[in-house]
Amino acid sequence: MAAAPQTQAQPASAAVKARQRRAREEELLVWPDLVFIEFICAVLFTILIVGLAVMVDSILLDRANPAVTPNPSKAPWYFLNLQELLLHMHPALAGVVVPTVALIALGAIPYWDNTPEGQGEWLSTPRAWLNLRVGAAVGAIGTTLLIFYDESKHIQLFEMIAGKDSWPEQLNFMRGLRGIQNEINWPAWTLDVPLGNVLRLDLLGLPKIELDWNIPGFIVEQFIPVNTMVGLPILLSLVAHKLKIAQTKRDHMVLQFSGFIAVYVTLTIVGTYFRGEGLALVPYTIFADPSH
Repeated sequence: MAAAPQTQAQPASAAVKARQRRAREEELLVWPDLVFIEFICAVLFTILIVGLAVMVDSILLDRANPAVTPNPSKAPWYFLNLQELLLHMHPALAGVVVPTVALIALGAIPYWDNTPEGQGEWLSTPRAWLNLRVGAAVGAIGTTLLIFYDESKHIQLFEMIAGKDSWPEQLNFMRGLRGIQNEINWPAWTLDVPLGNVLRLDLLGLPKIELDWNIPGFIVEQFIPVNTMVGLPILLSLVAHKLKIAQTKRDHMVLQFSGFIAVYVTLTIVGTYFRGEGLALVPYTIFADPSH
C-alpha cells in the first residue's frame, strides 16, 4: 500500500514575517530587559541614599528618657494621618476600622472599574484630568474645613471679627463634635444605657463583660464620622455626575481615588506640621483664646 504523500509547510509570506517581527519588537522580556533596568535603578537609589546619609545629618532628639514623655508625642510620619483621625473619632474606628475599609475599597477598584479601555494607562479618559483636579481640591479643602470645624476655628474667627466673647452661649453645641457631646443637655439615661452581657467571654472561661451604651459618645465618635466619611464621597459622585464631570466608572474612580489621596496627604501634613503641644492646632490658635 503506497504511503500518503507528505505535505510540506508553506513558507511564511513577507507580511506574516513582518507581523511576527513587529510583535517580537513590542515585547518586554523580564530578563534582561526589565530586571536589568530594575537593577540599575536599585544601584542608583542605594548610592543616592548613602550620599544623603553621609552629607546630611539626621534630626535626632536627646537620649530617650522613659520618665519624660515628649509633648507632643507623635507617631512616625506615615502614621500621623491615623493619629490625626484619632483626635476626631473613636480610637477603634480611626485605628482599625477606617484603615481596613480603605484597603478593601482600594483593592475593590479593579473589580468595580472593569472596563478594558485604557487599562494600564494613567488618566487615559477625556475627563480624567478634570476629575483628578476636582477630587483633589474637594478632598484637601473639605478635610481642612472639617478639621477647623472640629477644632472650633470657625468660632475663633467669628470672635476675631465680632469681638472677644461675642459667640452666643446658646450656640456652644456648634463648637464642634465635642460641643455636641458636652454642650447639649442630654438626658441622664442616655449616658449609660445598659446592654447586658453582650460579650459572652464566659464561654471561653473568662469573666463576662457588661456593656453600657453612651448615646452622645456614640453619635459624636462613631455615627457622625462614619456618615461623614461615607456620605461625602457619595455626595461628591452624585454632584459630579449631575454636572457631567464624571460619567463613567473610570471617571468616578479617578474622582474618588484623587479625593482619597488628597485626604491622606492633608491629614499627614496637618499631623506633622500643625500640631503643637497637647496636639493643639497651631498657629491658628492665635485667632482667639485657646481656652474657649
